[in-house]
Amino acid sequence: MALADRWLLPEGIKELLPPKAYGVELLRRRLLDLHVSWGYELVMPPLVEHLDSLLTGVGRDLDLNTIKVTDQLSGHSLGVRADITPQVARIDAHRLRQEGVTRLCYCGTVVHARPAQPLASRNPLQIGAELYGHAGIESDVEIIGLMMQTLQSAGVQQELTLDLGHVGVFRGLLGWTGLAATQQEEYQDILRRKALPELQAYVDGLALDAVKSQALLALPQLNGGSEVLQKALTVFAEAPVEVIEAIDYLQQLAARIALREPSLDLYFDLSELRGYNYHTGVVFAAYTPAFGQSIASGGRYDHIGSDFGRARPATGFSADLSTLAELSNASFAGSRRILAPALEDAALLQQVSLLRQQGETVIFALTGVAPSTPCTAELVQQEGQWQVVDL
Repeated sequence: MALADRWLLPEGIKELLPPKAYGVELLRRRLLDLHVSWGYELVMPPLVEHLDSLLTGVGRDLDLNTIKVTDQLSGHSLGVRADITPQVARIDAHRLRQEGVTRLCYCGTVVHARPAQPLASRNPLQIGAELYGHAGIESDVEIIGLMMQTLQSAGVQQELTLDLGHVGVFRGLLGWTGLAATQQEEYQDILRRKALPELQAYVDGLALDAVKSQALLALPQLNGGSEVLQKALTVFAEAPVEVIEAIDYLQQLAARIALREPSLDLYFDLSELRGYNYHTGVVFAAYTPAFGQSIASGGRYDHIGSDFGRARPATGFSADLSTLAELSNASFAGSRRILAPALEDAALLQQVSLLRQQGETVIFALTGVAPSTPCTAELVQQEGQWQVVDL
């Protein structure tokens, strides 16, 4: 590597500089305090783990997005985490092993082998919360409520939309139509690309009966407002009970969310496949017109801890703290910067110590050099007392 390039960061890897870094740190504290106020306890998983542990219970997408290294001490394969959720599941299942409901929150850097989108950071600062030990609708409502409160507390004041789906609809339809594994993958690929003309030709080639063919064709078009759910009940009237129960669950969930967040715009997408490989129930994501991707997302992922020896119901969400800071309208500026003269004066030193205890930033002047960041006030001796005077 050329000398001029040694100080360049790897592509997609970002760092935070003053004053933004401190603003993000203040936001982190605010949001973790919010999560703790809801009863969620903080955990701090390591950046690197044994690869087998890190990828337990997750899908192929996360495997491909995980950077692998070799531990020089043991020779074992290690992974740099690309998602903290599996780590928290391991902590709940293997380390804590508590009975009843366990609520955990976290915030830490993750590293992606490839960016989620061309301009996305490969080292987002992931913040989230997970709830273990409850399989009812109440825990999904709580997690979604905490996610929306997190966005509001972060100062994201733009219009928000909550996107809701349920993997039970898709799984139920696949089981009902009897598609082979390769056919299921092909159908999923078409759905992800929203290639409707291609879908028609593909379904025609499956030689299914008219009812099942119509169901597969209708699925990617079942998105929109609450009327979508009623339409889905009609379209899938002959589908297995798993499909009907999933739609009914979304109706009940939407009613409860609307009660808590009456101004929130709800959007339903029954062909949403985000996290399909490990989600087991409802999936959700928050969007704003100011950002092209979801700004927070989550869902139910029951039994992810089974490979750790303890299957537990689980639901949770996560977001990129740096993205929330970019979208925030809140002010996270630090305290004013007070310049103190370079004097060995006992009264001055005592006043500086008192100001710092009160949360003020006090910087001593250094002879012949000015601070790189200008100060907004200074300590001046007036009538025998050291006083703060605004500049």
